[in-house]
Amino acid sequence: MADRPCPCGSGRPYARCCGPLHRGESDAPTAEALMRSRFSAFAVGDADYLLRSWHSTTRPARLRLDRDQRWVRLEVRDTHGGGLFDAEGTVGFRAHYREAGRPGTLEERSRFVREDGRWVYLDALPD
Repeated sequence: MADRPCPCGSGRPYARCCGPLHRGESDAPTAEALMRSRFSAFAVGDADYLLRSWHSTTRPARLRLDRDQRWVRLEVRDTHGGGLFDAEGTVGFRAHYREAGRPGTLEERSRFVREDGRWVYLDALPD
C-alpha cells in the first residue's frame, strides 16, 4: 500500500500523503486535508483513525466498517474556512464506492473544528 497512490486522490503515494496521518506521525494542517485522510481511512479500513479524528462530543463508542463496501474515489466539491488559522471549516464532497458490485455515492457537507489544537470531524450539515 505504501507505494500505491493515496486513495484521497492527491496523486501522491499513500506513504507520503495520508499514511503519516493514519499512523499518528502528524496532524492534518487543514480541514480539507483531514477530510481527505478520513476518506482514505475508509478506503483502507482504518476505523481507529476515524475514531481518533472524530470530535469527542459526536464520536461513536465504536465503529464497524462494512467490508463489502469499497471506497474508490473522492471529489472535493468546495471548502469554506478550515485553513491554518481558522477554528472551523466545512468541506463539501462526493465519495464514490462499490457495494455488491454496484456503484454508489455519498454526498455530504462535513463540519470540522479544532479540538486541542487539531482538526477533527464534528458532524454533517443538513442539506
